[in-house]
Amino acid sequence: MSTRSASVLYDVPGPRARMRYRLAGLLGVLGVLGLVWWVVGTLIDQGQFDGWLWDPFQYSAVQQRILDGVLATLKAFGLAAVGSLVLGALLAVGRLSDHRPVRAVCTAVVQFFRAMPLVIMIFALYQAVFTAQPMWGLVIGLTLYNGAVQAEVIRSGINAVPRGQSEAGYALGLRKTQVMSLVLVPQAVRTMLPAIIGQLVVTLKDTSLGYIITYPELLYAGKLIASNSDGYPYIPVVLVITPIYIAMCLALSGLAHWLESRGRRGANRRVAAAA
Repeated sequence: MSTRSASVLYDVPGPRARMRYRLAGLLGVLGVLGLVWWVVGTLIDQGQFDGWLWDPFQYSAVQQRILDGVLATLKAFGLAAVGSLVLGALLAVGRLSDHRPVRAVCTAVVQFFRAMPLVIMIFALYQAVFTAQPMWGLVIGLTLYNGAVQAEVIRSGINAVPRGQSEAGYALGLRKTQVMSLVLVPQAVRTMLPAIIGQLVVTLKDTSLGYIITYPELLYAGKLIASNSDGYPYIPVVLVITPIYIAMCLALSGLAHWLESRGRRGANRRVAAAA
């Protein structure tokens, strides 16, 4: 058996199979390009790329509305991020509890809010409780849903720590609370951090659901700009708002990479000092 055939877990495709794969890929690319061409052509025919549609963005009132939308988005995200992390930590601890009733209740809460569609949850909170304060309907909905997801991330990270670590802590006479806070969580943080930050990025993007309850976040501000301008410039609004969302998500991802690299360097320094 050759080295190449021993390094794969499937049969190496022959010349005809490779030709079929290339042909299928080429047809797929042509289909996507054709769809993009049709969409762009339709929008051009509707005048969505005309230069005068960009005129509203020259006014200070429109620029201020976009800035207010960004600030409202970041405010809702900040509250929901902190709330989801706190709720996730509490639910994760409950799911790891030795008491069966506590574990059952926390498991039921996590499964319920993970299964509940976020749009329905936000809209129900707004209609039932927070009609006059849509921000809290959005924040609480994001907190409940993302807190349930963060609980599973934290629980999985703690369970991924080798069992010998907790056994060593118990052998030293530590209580479970001390083992959890001093031994397991510090080791699990490096494993959990990418998934936690990834879910926070999802939380940031989900703030756009505040649009359905008239919370003046960035998407809602864009809708007002488009609907109050001549010609309904939805494409220019999308081309302005989308990079802002992307920039905020990239900034959050960059913060995650920085924290991860800093934690790795700190761990390496501690290992070197111990050696």
